[in-house]
Amino acid sequence: MNVLILLYKKFEYHIDILLSVLLVAVLMLHYGGFLFGFDTAALVLFTCLGTLPVFVSAVQSIKERDWASMDMLASIALVLSIVSNELASAVFISLMLSFSRILGNITERKTRKNIDALLKLRPEKAKVEVDGILKEVRSEDISVGDIVVVDVGEYIPIDGVIIEGVASVNESSLTGESLPVEKNKNDLASSGTFVVTGSLKIRTKCVGKDTSLEKIITLVEQAQEEKPKTQTVGEKFGKFYLISVFIGSTLLYLWTKNLSLVLSVVLVVCADDVAVAIPLGYLKAIGSAAKQGVIVKGGKHLEMLGKVNAIVFDKTGTLTTGSLTVNSVVAHGLHEDEVVHLGTIVSRRSNHPLAVAITSCGVRRGEQEIYPDQAEVIEGRGVIATVAGDTVILGREMFMQEKGCAFDETLHQKAYECETRGESVSFLAKNVEVVGFFAASDTVKLDAKKTIKALYSLGIKKIVILSGDNERVVKHVAEQVGIKEFEFGLLPEDKLNALRKLHKSHIVSMIGDGVNDAAALSISHVGIAMGALGSDSAIESAEIVLMHDSLSSLPKIIQLARDVHTISLQDFGIWVVTNAFGLVLVFAGFIGPSGAAAYNFISDFFPLLNSMRVRMK
Repeated sequence: MNVLILLYKKFEYHIDILLSVLLVAVLMLHYGGFLFGFDTAALVLFTCLGTLPVFVSAVQSIKERDWASMDMLASIALVLSIVSNELASAVFISLMLSFSRILGNITERKTRKNIDALLKLRPEKAKVEVDGILKEVRSEDISVGDIVVVDVGEYIPIDGVIIEGVASVNESSLTGESLPVEKNKNDLASSGTFVVTGSLKIRTKCVGKDTSLEKIITLVEQAQEEKPKTQTVGEKFGKFYLISVFIGSTLLYLWTKNLSLVLSVVLVVCADDVAVAIPLGYLKAIGSAAKQGVIVKGGKHLEMLGKVNAIVFDKTGTLTTGSLTVNSVVAHGLHEDEVVHLGTIVSRRSNHPLAVAITSCGVRRGEQEIYPDQAEVIEGRGVIATVAGDTVILGREMFMQEKGCAFDETLHQKAYECETRGESVSFLAKNVEVVGFFAASDTVKLDAKKTIKALYSLGIKKIVILSGDNERVVKHVAEQVGIKEFEFGLLPEDKLNALRKLHKSHIVSMIGDGVNDAAALSISHVGIAMGALGSDSAIESAEIVLMHDSLSSLPKIIQLARDVHTISLQDFGIWVVTNAFGLVLVFAGFIGPSGAAAYNFISDFFPLLNSMRVRMK
């Protein structure tokens, strides 16, 4: 028996297609009167063939102690059809169920096809430059630090930084953006993207499972395994519904003694269409979003997103580009070059955007790759390091005050002026004496203001910035993008507390990109990570990932979440209306078991077609 079940599962799709064709043929011949003396024999044969998959599924449900499945209800209807000698009805039920299985299989195969299409973006071989000589190697043999050469018409096999060359790169596989993007020296290059024109030399940063493409494949596979909450609610409803149908049918039979009437009612009210339509809608929504560079890790997250009424933004890398540039270095008591030298050494131990900007500033000024003797990174505050026996501290003003560092008033005033212009300031102290600061600026993303406006127009009234930066910088960004509420000077734990406070009165979505955002993303009702610039921890913690730097997809995915929820409710509504009408036909005597089975088969198409309308606009 187990061997037969395994064989059926392996060839289920093809068996169901063949079975459906045969069932349709025998029904046409039966109602056309072309079976001649073999009418009963043919119906019995195909009833037996059609019931096998249903009973196999019902047996599995019993083994899994799932007594209240739609297959159990269908099995009861099939038994009643056979007992009451309504063989044509039994054939109709089998056709209806095989068609539902085919649709579910098509959806799964389409999902697998999308994943296979992503897998094809991984080139099997690549060109690696070693001592000026190009060598062809297998892509899986590339190591971090290798120089990979990608020419026109080739896929990029790794994630890395461009060290030479200019090219137009098609990133639609990751971001959904159809227009090629120009890539130059120091830009990031992502695996799975295609070089349309030009040639690039790329220093490898990530390989294998750590690359952008592999992460997307993993996320898509995980998304298909999760069931949306609406589907779960539908399953809970199904258990209650099956019990109700069983009790109602029993009472109806005791009252009327009319088995044909009971069978007709059971056939009309089978809820297999809803059981297929709702998950189909969510799977189609997830697939539609993925094509536009938005990865949703499961239908339940999409449903929750549709209920969100408060959105919290991180600032750096989310509303802004995250590419900070040091505009000025101000020294006090030391020469400016010494401030740059010490700042560069200390900042190498931190991955904070401002620290990265300071490191870049030092590299541009010719600083060597020197690291501190000892260093401690204080999350969200700064860095304390030992350099040549001196204690060097790099960080925010509050951090300096905590460590008892002395400020010169003139230096403090200059820093204030920089912050008023919207620049972020990081102070440098040597042996608890503040000796200078770095002032860096970031730019607001081009689509940030338009996105915020679109979110407000969707009826989301509560939009807040939570940032670790100072008040003047955060206020400057908030005014530029049109956000009315913001909190500043927050440490990672402060962000968590602010989110917990919001949770008491709102359903909250948090959008961020950095390591500091991972915890906040994980406790939000729906965490959304910026995938292109986002840290691994942020992407892992989030429920939804925007695989590009643009915020323009945010209103679209929220609208999609609302649309698919509405369509799911419509599916239930269609099912209720069609069932009610079918019961009227049954009790009015217009249709019997065969007509009820045919009616159910036809009415199944309505919610399925309704779910097929789902797409991200």
